[in-house]
Amino acid sequence: MEKWPVGVFASIGAGLGVSLEVVRELGIQSVQLCCPHKEERTEANAAAFSAKMREMGVTISVVFCDFEGESYATIAKTRETIGLVPPELRESRKEEIREIADFAKLLGCDAIGIHIGFIPHDAGSADYQDLVSVMRELAEYLENQGQRFHLETGQETAEMLEGFLNAVDRKNIFINFDPANMILYGSGEPIPALKKLGKWVRSCHCKDACWSSNPRVDWGREVPFGTGDVDARRFLQTLKEIGYDGPLTIEREIPAEPERQKVEIQQGKALIESLKKEIL
Repeated sequence: MEKWPVGVFASIGAGLGVSLEVVRELGIQSVQLCCPHKEERTEANAAAFSAKMREMGVTISVVFCDFEGESYATIAKTRETIGLVPPELRESRKEEIREIADFAKLLGCDAIGIHIGFIPHDAGSADYQDLVSVMRELAEYLENQGQRFHLETGQETAEMLEGFLNAVDRKNIFINFDPANMILYGSGEPIPALKKLGKWVRSCHCKDACWSSNPRVDWGREVPFGTGDVDARRFLQTLKEIGYDGPLTIEREIPAEPERQKVEIQQGKALIESLKKEIL
């Protein structure tokens, strides 16, 4: 596959990602897949979906975890509900991550992604140490299946995420770098963060956003790629600097407006193709 194939965040059926019809229509080469609901993660469904991907000539780069009960309504809600951080949900979600990894393996995908949630700030706390232990356990499970775990940026500063990755210290845990999330959550300027975390970056989102007037309390505003505060050209230039050669996965989170979503993804794809010619 060529360097920096353009991808999109997609889903089987309804979900955060675009439909496969849009993937086909726009000539997309690669998808990150929002995992289907538990009851749909069957061998038969995996076989049928894999066959459809082969027929379309599309590669699945990452299968993303999506848990019942997660809410992105406000930043405060994400603290309470997202990923592995809520202690009362940690065990059940750990088990579901294993199931998602098994489904990803049926699809022939060697990476699963997750928003881990707001990591506890006190590295000496029992909660932090338990989260580190859970991540090591999951990393071992994935390693035995020849898979990687990609943690998506957003909730944490680059420094905090770096500290957590060093604490977990497992060779198959990496980063899915989303520059817009750094802005949306108010967790730091994306380009310096990308440079700091570069050695761990194995997948990325081409997504854009504008800063909130009250960062880390109120959401920033997501906008089409290339029209916000990320600086699309610098983002791709920095990806080149850190040696990243994987897919450039467009994520545009407006599933309630599918036609607008498709148009803006198409515009993002055109921008990326233009920047690829210039930068590569």
